[in-house]
Amino acid sequence: MPYPPKIRRRLRTLLTASLGALLAFTAATAPAHAGAARVGEVKEFPLTTPDSYPAGITTGPDRALWVAESGANRIARVTTGGAVTEYPLPTADSFPQGITQGPGRALWFTEGFTDRIGRITTTGAITEFALPGTGRLPLGIAVGGDHALWFTEPGTNSIGRMTADGRVTEYPVPTPDSVPYSMAAAADGSLWFTELYAGKIARISLAGQVTEYSLGSDSSYPSGIAAGPGGIWFAAGGLNAVGRIGPRGAIELFPVPVPDYQVYDITRGPDGAMWYTEQSGRIGRVSQSGAITEYEVPGGADKVPFDITAGPDRNIWFTELLASAVGRVRALPGRGSDHVTLPAPAKTLPAPARQTAPATGHRPRLTPALERLLRKKGRP
Repeated sequence: MPYPPKIRRRLRTLLTASLGALLAFTAATAPAHAGAARVGEVKEFPLTTPDSYPAGITTGPDRALWVAESGANRIARVTTGGAVTEYPLPTADSFPQGITQGPGRALWFTEGFTDRIGRITTTGAITEFALPGTGRLPLGIAVGGDHALWFTEPGTNSIGRMTADGRVTEYPVPTPDSVPYSMAAAADGSLWFTELYAGKIARISLAGQVTEYSLGSDSSYPSGIAAGPGGIWFAAGGLNAVGRIGPRGAIELFPVPVPDYQVYDITRGPDGAMWYTEQSGRIGRVSQSGAITEYEVPGGADKVPFDITAGPDRNIWFTELLASAVGRVRALPGRGSDHVTLPAPAKTLPAPARQTAPATGHRPRLTPALERLLRKKGRP
């Protein structure tokens, strides 16, 4: 059931206060080299609606960015020049979160509070498909090799599959209360997802068979996930690392340079590297060998870089959860004024050997509505 406006306003206040305390602690305890990140490569574009809490972001077939505004109950279209068009959802307080390009050259998104999957065309026509029951909280979404929509259901600890005409099948996740979270498609057509509170990465076949791989700690908090060179890559904020899992389940961890910088989401860039958000204010790039370069978001500690995607302009785009904006990082040199050559980073980190890392216990920041729902389910 949707939360009334008064409660949602209170949740936003609580999240902002708790986030401020966390960031103050991070700033006080970060090592002296924390300022070594590159600056000047990030440009930001405000959205139209204040306090919109932009979450998911993806590139559409129309060469624009499409954004799920979880706090404003809207889907936004953003051109690479920053022009914004917003489309209100038909169902009130639906909490859009994940979004992906899918069948019919449309954008498909999750509506967590109203247990629906939404579809929006590039002209703004919206269709909603109800799931078979309540309390599912669909979040992450991706298209599988069968051209169906696959999505996580932390409310029922399941993975859902929906055809383009709205037929739904659900598959339980073996580990109880694991909070299946983000989802990505692999090259073989299977789907991979993170289990936020179980500390696992999992694969689900197109037949619905789930295989889980543990990161060694339920405090590793794997969140974002994406296919990339050598396997599936993921962000693990509790381990302060980006990870890669190979086809046979071998896991490598690449620690980010600054402790407790809250690695959250990840995507493959047009340069073949993986790019990730750090909720404490940076965008990172990790090469296939594990070398890391980072870029500062101006005032990013107050904005919370959230989801990330490769854009239609061959740059990297991300949402800023608390700033009601999207940002862009230049990813590739190219022709014309739309691209610049990135200078060589002052310092990169060599790829470490395969390792397991102790958990730091720092859970990533979630949208205010999701924070409240997880607390309601008894999660800290």
